[in-house]
Amino acid sequence: MTKRMTLRPFGPRDAAQARAIIEAGVEVLPPGAPGHVSGISQWLSYGVHELWRSGQGVNLAMEEGGTIVGALSLFRTVWGAGTSEVGYGVHPAHRGRGLAPEAVTGLAEWALTEGGLRRIELRANLDNTASLRVAEKAGFTREGVLRGGGFEHDGPHDLVIFGLLAADLDAGPPTVHARGFGTGVRLESERLLLRPFDAADTDDALAAVEGDAEIHRWMPWAEGYDRQRSYDWCTRYAHVDPVSGLQFAIEAKEDGRLAGSIGVQRADWERGDVELGYWMAAWARRRGFATEATRAVTTFLMMRGFHRVTLLAAVGNTASQGVARRAGFTEEGVLRRALPVPGGFSDAVLFSMLKDEAG
Repeated sequence: MTKRMTLRPFGPRDAAQARAIIEAGVEVLPPGAPGHVSGISQWLSYGVHELWRSGQGVNLAMEEGGTIVGALSLFRTVWGAGTSEVGYGVHPAHRGRGLAPEAVTGLAEWALTEGGLRRIELRANLDNTASLRVAEKAGFTREGVLRGGGFEHDGPHDLVIFGLLAADLDAGPPTVHARGFGTGVRLESERLLLRPFDAADTDDALAAVEGDAEIHRWMPWAEGYDRQRSYDWCTRYAHVDPVSGLQFAIEAKEDGRLAGSIGVQRADWERGDVELGYWMAAWARRRGFATEATRAVTTFLMMRGFHRVTLLAAVGNTASQGVARRAGFTEEGVLRRALPVPGGFSDAVLFSMLKDEAG
């Protein structure tokens, strides 16, 4: 989110607006967008997501008040080196309003903190004064000129290189581990805010767990759960391991209530494998919140370089299994006595999603 815009992945719901843009002959969609309306459906379902499927970046729509006003991309991303390049396009009808520097600033700040990168580049033609101003307004530093570094329909162009480092941000360098998630990660979906737990969540977390038969049926930690344990979780234990795990409080945007929790655990950075788990408060069930949160975190994990995300659900926990399936996960089999539950261990259904399956 920026002050005026939502920066989000493209999807099938954008078909009508993409059609209008293509029919108008406006070059604002990301590179690789179809030149004819017949290719819109396939592009929105698959092609526009190829950047993050391949681990090289992401294409995002710049949405203001439900209208796509432009597009923004991170590309040529090298996660090991912590570098990437940013590019953008604003619809002619919305230029001159400062949307481009606002969007570039928003994406760069995310990439250099929660995204784990250390350097973002922006390249602009030497004779494109509008793009040069965007880079400067977004806080990028002019570093040099590549002679003949760009090529367009009228021939080669000199390119100005701008750079923004994590250390350039007002907040200073991010607290991101060489292989880890860092701290303060916040994600957003259509109806939810996924954020770190804090002390203010203590009572809501206690109310969600205390006396809830479903949580006590499947979560061994729920036994004896009291206000002190809730406080300790919200202020300490949900924050202890930003290298191999990450915990999100699921907050409903409509009223700010704590709807549940979704956690990342057993992150294997060498193998690119990671596991998810979740629980929901009774009032928030059967509203699609768990599925929405699972999709958002899975997308985040794929963008961080993981190629496989897994879920375990007890064989009798059909609600949890349903969430996994609705989120697009594939059932692989049953692991015997793999999941701790109150009173012992349960066989668990193993679900997974691979990077090239996520959309």
